[in-house]
Amino acid sequence: MLKNPKRVYRVLLLMMTDAVILTFAGPLAIYLRYNFIWEPQAIEFIEYIFQYLPVHLLLSLAAFWMCRLYQGIWKYASASDLANILAACFLSALTQTIGMKLFGLPFPRSYPFLYFAILSAGIAVFRFQYRILAYLQARSGSAAKNGRKNTMIVGAGEAGYTLLKELQNSRFVEQNVRCIVDDDPGKKGKYLRGVLVAGTRYDICRLADEYAIDEIMIAIPSAPHGMIQEILDICSQTGCKLKVLPGLYQLVNGEVSVSRLRDVEIEDLLGRAPVDTQIDSIMDYVSGKTILVTGGGGSIGSELCRQIAMHEPKRLVIFDIYENNAYDIQQELRRDYPGLELEVLIGSVRNTHRINNVFERYRPDIVYHAAAHKHVPLMEDSPNEAIKNNVLGTWKTAQAADRFHTSRFVLISTDKAVNPTNIMGASKRLCEMVIQMMNHQSETEFVAVRFGNVLGSNGSVIPLFKKQIAEGGPVTVTHPDIIRYFMTIPEAVSLVLQAGAQAKGGEIFVLDMGKPVKILDLALNLIRLSGYKPYEEIDIRFTGLRPGEKLYEELLMSEEGLQGTENELIHIGKPIEFDEERFRQQLEELDEWSRLDRPDIKEKVMEIVPTYHMEENKTEKRHG
Repeated sequence: MLKNPKRVYRVLLLMMTDAVILTFAGPLAIYLRYNFIWEPQAIEFIEYIFQYLPVHLLLSLAAFWMCRLYQGIWKYASASDLANILAACFLSALTQTIGMKLFGLPFPRSYPFLYFAILSAGIAVFRFQYRILAYLQARSGSAAKNGRKNTMIVGAGEAGYTLLKELQNSRFVEQNVRCIVDDDPGKKGKYLRGVLVAGTRYDICRLADEYAIDEIMIAIPSAPHGMIQEILDICSQTGCKLKVLPGLYQLVNGEVSVSRLRDVEIEDLLGRAPVDTQIDSIMDYVSGKTILVTGGGGSIGSELCRQIAMHEPKRLVIFDIYENNAYDIQQELRRDYPGLELEVLIGSVRNTHRINNVFERYRPDIVYHAAAHKHVPLMEDSPNEAIKNNVLGTWKTAQAADRFHTSRFVLISTDKAVNPTNIMGASKRLCEMVIQMMNHQSETEFVAVRFGNVLGSNGSVIPLFKKQIAEGGPVTVTHPDIIRYFMTIPEAVSLVLQAGAQAKGGEIFVLDMGKPVKILDLALNLIRLSGYKPYEEIDIRFTGLRPGEKLYEELLMSEEGLQGTENELIHIGKPIEFDEERFRQQLEELDEWSRLDRPDIKEKVMEIVPTYHMEENKTEKRHG
């Protein structure tokens, strides 16, 4: 066990030091008993103690060995090590008491207790000297002088304590914890591991200035979302870098550590908790099935593929026109799910023969149709392409699903389909009408899923803002009053999968997305979270609404109404009736017009979608 020479030397040194402490602990206890006066009786008792000393040293060092006082790494001494020290010292006091009684050596009645206290203090101080020196160094402010970041921890509970402990014990971290805040009035003014609980959340801004805080760490994973929202809003005003424990809305099962901290993202400031669609409870319906995902390389499509792959489908077929996206998700799934039967195909949903061949060969049980052009300004300039890809591509894919007896077909739609003011939104409304028509004519269950803007998707506003901030600004916002509903990619995909499980045919599923968010607020928060001051260090410029863009989006047309589901956050919109035979003829006309690249195709779409109203937004505003 002690083959390492350095280890042997270290243990011998510890034992010699312990022997010195054991030798002087007894006389010091007697000296204390007689009020620090060398009376003759006191000197007599000390002589008795020294007579028993050889036996005492042997038994005590054996007790120390049994209690593992020579196996610990004392640089990282903890409460369990202190317990071992107390147990070893108790055994030492006990054996000395019994031994001196057996040898007929007298001692004062209070001596064993005083000896135990002095010995425990001496051994503990020696063993914990690394920790004590590190603490004194931190208290003296030398940590800040060494270039460490002044840090504030929000939360003085179990997670905050564990985080603080790791920050203080590790020499690899860059933080010097200056203060803690907690809303519990009973903790204010007290110390946690030597760090003052200096106030509540409402003191964060003041304390950030007072302690010159560089970084704030939020360690309250069990707090409700409303509280987290308010704390993040306050912290974003300080200009400090923010980090937060993962599992912000639930306990992290004790897995609290510096390595698990992450940067606060803009998603944390959206104003609502993540939507729980209870996806695991309903995902059995994809197990053992052949699943086709069109547009499977895109933001939504690729996340669909990830979540489907987790639930053991018989075969997953990815169909996408963009080979780079398709290749990326192919490599990821092959790495993460080596047993998955995966087919990745390149092609366009606009190609009738190609899409029919895919259905004929693989006979999918369930289709998730995510292939679409989605960028509003680009589609305003190329409206015929929006019709070809979104509307006619959906129609051709839906017809193939009907022809080859697909069980379910789930369309990815958007809130821009409600009272559309742009051709992209109007095209998605036409897609919903295709689904409604096909559901009445086919044994396949056709449904649509409608949701708002997706954070982090290709071309969405948050990646754009981050890029603009990284380049030094300005951050561009179209209008100071523009608002949008937002959801994360996993939330959007969960809704899509939930719709696939609940589908009876013809529904438009709608998510209760909470309160809409002002885009300007997102820009301001993201600038602050990046450590800059809005309008000073990073400018914000208002560029004016783009063609076809609305100040706000709607999730339902007034005619549709709402019907609840088992999940209170998911609703079903009542379909609007229309002449389906006439609509089929209009689709054929749109097919012809789009192939001719007719410049007046928007007017044609207005005839078919009465809620579509074109708006030209040419105003341009600038701030700064």
